[in-house]
Amino acid sequence: MSLQRRLLLYLLVCAPLVWGVALYLSISRTQHEVNELFDAELIRLARQIQATLGPGFPSETAQLPAAPRAGAADKGDADVRDFAVAIWDRSGRLLLSDREGVQLQHRPNRSGFIDEDIDGKPWRAYYLQSFDGRWLVAAAQRTYERNELVYGLTVTQIVPWLLLLPILLAVMASAIRRALSPMARLTEALQGRPADDLRPLAEDRAPAELKPLLSALNGLFQRIEKLLVRERRFTAEAAHELRTPLAVLRAQWDVVRRSSNPIERTKAEDKLSTGIDRMGRLVTQMLALSRVESGTTPAFNEVCWTPIVEQAVSDCLALAERRGIDLACEWPLQGRHPMPLLGDEHLLAVLLRNLLDNAVRYAPAGTGVTLRIASDTIEVENQGPALTAEQLAQLGERFYRPDGQQEGGSGLGLSIVRRIAELHGLEFQFGPLADGSGVKAILRRDAAHR
Repeated sequence: MSLQRRLLLYLLVCAPLVWGVALYLSISRTQHEVNELFDAELIRLARQIQATLGPGFPSETAQLPAAPRAGAADKGDADVRDFAVAIWDRSGRLLLSDREGVQLQHRPNRSGFIDEDIDGKPWRAYYLQSFDGRWLVAAAQRTYERNELVYGLTVTQIVPWLLLLPILLAVMASAIRRALSPMARLTEALQGRPADDLRPLAEDRAPAELKPLLSALNGLFQRIEKLLVRERRFTAEAAHELRTPLAVLRAQWDVVRRSSNPIERTKAEDKLSTGIDRMGRLVTQMLALSRVESGTTPAFNEVCWTPIVEQAVSDCLALAERRGIDLACEWPLQGRHPMPLLGDEHLLAVLLRNLLDNAVRYAPAGTGVTLRIASDTIEVENQGPALTAEQLAQLGERFYRPDGQQEGGSGLGLSIVRRIAELHGLEFQFGPLADGSGVKAILRRDAAHR
């Protein structure tokens, strides 16, 4: 159901309810005011009658003259048949009654108002005792007269509203339609947009209620645009990087297939096996990079560095043994804990493994690689040749590898390290060792997490 229909439905349901409550309150208040008015008239009438009583008042039961018949005189809009007056003496004898057939009850011990039924019709009577107890005067009125006045006043208020209800609903429907027109225009704008159009929506002229929605949509467009840019860049880089290894593998396979000399065939098979390993490592690292850059934030817990370091060193041990590299790990001094950190242990293991793998892979054979975990930093250093400032600045870029490297690689390992470090609030820097040789990778908390 549309918002417009919902609002109209709410209006159709709520308006009668509100009017019903207002009608009830109006009738109650009008009834109270009418009762006050007519009660005051009954009191005034009873007092006026009592003021006329005296020694000359007849002792026998009398009846006031009847009201003129219709046509004899203009009696206006009054209906005196709805009023009655009675007078009793001290002994309870009825001395005067102005309504034939209407017998007010004698209540010698009652003074004030009372509601009673006379001939099956409700009346409201006022009894007034004289100061000496000689006379009892009663003035009464049918409650129908009061109710008629109350309902007449109420109907005169309600009928115009009921007659204007269709006009009100039409005006409200038009107002709701105009109020919701920005939503309709926004819907049309989004429906007519191409899938690749991620320009932000204008918020300056939008209603205040729509600005949070437009802001959220613009934020979503920005995130989608960043994701698309990242995916396009990753796809282009992956296609570029995979093209050469695939061509090399095809060439090596052709050599293996056409080689007739066993020695040449063995060499070609070794090269093919090395190329397959390099391709597997490249695909693994590209998948890891894709997961890291997917934008999903993993659940972070307190990090225990011991199993992470053991896993990373174990993964790099075979390469270190093949190249004769001595792997060493230094922990903080006794009494000091390694870097406290909240993070994802799996991603941190990937980070350390890539750092150690690069350090071992590009260190001179027979040298050492040291992993140093302090209370506020993590360092990985090797004893390779010093790199220039330009090379150090480019380390960590995708698919970048310094010239002259003998070991195979894809140039993605340090990109993965940098991205994982950013997710954990760590700065990733390179620099030479204290003596100017080798390369040292340093991880420390960034300014926002110190």
